[in-house]
Amino acid sequence: MGLIKKLFLLSIVAALAAAGGFGYWLTQPVLSDDQPVEFSIRPGSGVRSLARQIRAAGVPLNPYLFEALARLSGKANKLKAGSYEIEAGKTPLALLEKIANGEFSLGTLAIIEGWSFQQMRKAVDAHPALHHDTAGLSERELMRKLGADYAAAEGLFFPDTYRFAKGSSDLQLYQQAHAMLLQRLEQAWQARAKGLPYKTAYDALIMASIVEKETGQRAERTLIAAVFVNRLRNGMLLQTDPTVIYGMAENYQGKIHKRDLLNDTPYNTYTRAGLPPTPIALPGLESLHAALNPADSDALYFVARGDGTSHFSDNLDEHNRAVNKYQR
Repeated sequence: MGLIKKLFLLSIVAALAAAGGFGYWLTQPVLSDDQPVEFSIRPGSGVRSLARQIRAAGVPLNPYLFEALARLSGKANKLKAGSYEIEAGKTPLALLEKIANGEFSLGTLAIIEGWSFQQMRKAVDAHPALHHDTAGLSERELMRKLGADYAAAEGLFFPDTYRFAKGSSDLQLYQQAHAMLLQRLEQAWQARAKGLPYKTAYDALIMASIVEKETGQRAERTLIAAVFVNRLRNGMLLQTDPTVIYGMAENYQGKIHKRDLLNDTPYNTYTRAGLPPTPIALPGLESLHAALNPADSDALYFVARGDGTSHFSDNLDEHNRAVNKYQR
């Protein structure tokens, strides 16, 4: 056998061996243990740099074989930057598909009904999976970034659990929560009862925030709303403690005193008529519905019974008897 023929046969054997090894590598899990590994791919990374970033993050991946796989599959130019997680049992091909499809590792953040905007902002600022692009912005600047014509951010974000790609901008989360609030508010506004004493949907949002802070009892929300709606209709002061507390800001230390009820602030509904200037919390969907569809009731007063429920009264005499019974 001539030398050229021998070299040709050896090259065929080597190619077959390499192909067999490559095929075997394709079928093997990338991780040998059960612990998933997170990694991030920088924007603008080529396939070779991308493979090295994955390996540097602790994924035992052969970067040369992964690059070859990406190029042979035609996905080398389709790989997306972002944060990912590879789980046990995933093969190199499955990993490649994940990155090509942009199946980012997701973070979650729960925004709680009744939180103030400041509580929401602290939770957003503290979340390690978000990129904090809004740090240092005033409320007005943040709302301007969102394209919203509001000076105050209070009440303008819908409380829910949000999922987002790790490493994404916190501004995107604010945009999502604000858009959801506007959508929910518009839907509730369109389905509102007739004859309500609100000039705008924003007025209803303010009322919903008061209802949210006045009760945790789902069954009582429409009755609480009815009391405040009846008071507005009759030209009475709302006289609700949560608005006073909101106006006290950092001066509130867990108790409210008579002097606080007499101290005039824009949010003191014992000294000022009508609704406060802004919401006082982030209202949930049930409070929105209650504010726009209050119960059919003539009640003007309510007092806590001490068991989590309230006693509702149509007149001051009955209310005073209830106060003596349940609180004195």
